[in-house]
Amino acid sequence: MLNDRSSALSLLKTRRSGRPREMVAPGPSDDELRQILEIAMRVPDHGKLAPWRFVIVGKDQREQFALLLRRALQEEDPCAGPAHHEKADQFARQGEALVVLVSTPVPEHKIPVWEQELSAGAAAMNLLHAGHAMGYVGGWITGWEAYSPKVNAAFAKPGERIAGFIYFGSPGRELEERPRPDPSEIVRKWDPPSD
Repeated sequence: MLNDRSSALSLLKTRRSGRPREMVAPGPSDDELRQILEIAMRVPDHGKLAPWRFVIVGKDQREQFALLLRRALQEEDPCAGPAHHEKADQFARQGEALVVLVSTPVPEHKIPVWEQELSAGAAAMNLLHAGHAMGYVGGWITGWEAYSPKVNAAFAKPGERIAGFIYFGSPGRELEERPRPDPSEIVRKWDPPSD
């Protein structure tokens, strides 16, 4: 029988990202998505700045999102062929729920922008953990869409930027475990400088 601590550890050990294009229904309900977002806000936030925002793209808004991506792709890569446009359409329509995470650092603040951006990354991870805890699969995607000036302008104000598109749904197939780093290669004991 799992106790609260072992249940939490099991949850952390079993979280995997899913491919948004493979996600199927059901996805989180409106109430579940609200809870996921509330959990996402419980991250380290030096200075209590909340340097992130969440923008929900509803299922009924996916065609408008696809249109935005088509226009951005046409402006930024006029030579993009039909396959590129089809991939952009798929990007807009995949997953059962979509949250756009926007990094909103407060400039000229005593808390360095880097720390504020790390807080946005932590919010993304909490989104994924909360979705997993509710029995869904999540996927954090960037791609050209996250770096497109036109797409950014549709979600972010000047000085802000898209940190990622977080998709949720149910896995359309069994999730595969991917290779993880070998701790012996990335963990070491500190060796203080001699001088």
